[in-house]
Amino acid sequence: MTTDRLDQPRELRRTLRPHYDPEAFGRLSEQIARFLGTARFIVYMTVFVAVWVIWNVAAPAGWKFDPYPFIFLTLMLSLQASYAAPLILLAQNRQDDRDRIQYEQDREAAERNQAEIEYLTREIAGLRLALNDVATRDYLRSELGRLLEELKGTGPEPGR
Repeated sequence: MTTDRLDQPRELRRTLRPHYDPEAFGRLSEQIARFLGTARFIVYMTVFVAVWVIWNVAAPAGWKFDPYPFIFLTLMLSLQASYAAPLILLAQNRQDDRDRIQYEQDREAAERNQAEIEYLTREIAGLRLALNDVATRDYLRSELGRLLEELKGTGPEPGR
């Protein structure tokens, strides 16, 4: 007997529905789409269709299962295409999502880098201005030399 108390959590109900994990299905669709885009798949499909056609043209009459217009082969290829197209689109959507996230991360990193560059540029400009106010070693040497020459030239006055 269950009570409908609001202060108690409900018991979990078991459902007959299968558990659907969209992430697992997306990964599977990407693997299938990657395989469909390989040369290996093209070779496999070419061999499959060639064997199918050769078998149904050259085999004895009792062994043929899809005579000349190859309706069953056309049906199978159409079925394969009807599943392949949505799987490829799903894989592309997942790739678009990853690209969008990567774009956002790249944009944020570029903004941080730009802010750091602007800060460093301001710091360098401030250092340049501060260096202009600081007397350089050569300037100090020349001034000290000039003052020394003045002192040597004037010397003590006679009578003092």
